Amino acid sequence: MPALLVLLLIVVPLVELFILIQVGELIGAWWTIAALLAVSVLGAWLVRREGTRAWARFRGALSAARMPADEVLDGALVLLGGALLLTPGFATDAGGLLLMIPPTRALVAAAVKRQLGARLSVATLGGTRSGFGGRTSTSRRRSDDVVDVEVISVERERDQTGSNGDINSRRGG
Repeated sequence: MPALLVLLLIVVPLVELFILIQVGELIGAWWTIAALLAVSVLGAWLVRREGTRAWARFRGALSAARMPADEVLDGALVLLGGALLLTPGFATDAGGLLLMIPPTRALVAAAVKRQLGARLSVATLGGTRSGFGGRTSTSRRRSDDVVDVEVISVERERDQTGSNGDINSRRGG
């Protein structure tokens, strides 16, 4: 982990600075700045488009009562791509743009799943465990298992004009 931090905090900025200097010498400082701004605008548009699509897939999984593990990973990769696009420099922009392209993002997601899939699982109330990719296995509930829940009641109140107002939560127990 410390080696990764050294790479992220020292090596990446130095590589970016080197590339910026080389490109600036080749095409000039103003054209370099214009290219960085153009990539930022393109990146913002791609992040918005891909983020909206990832959110729609996430909501679809929830509507289908399915654990959205793949959708969360896809959304996280879109966020990472957006962060890379916001970081000034051509190398991070290239990485961010690659994460905005769905087929490339799918390849990265598959690699992340291979690395983390065996270590991560989600236990549900029904006793099933689900990891990335929808793999499930059942586990027996014992009679001494304790399930701690909190009941929240949500009601709509009418405001003085007769239309629905804000949602107010009351905690019940």
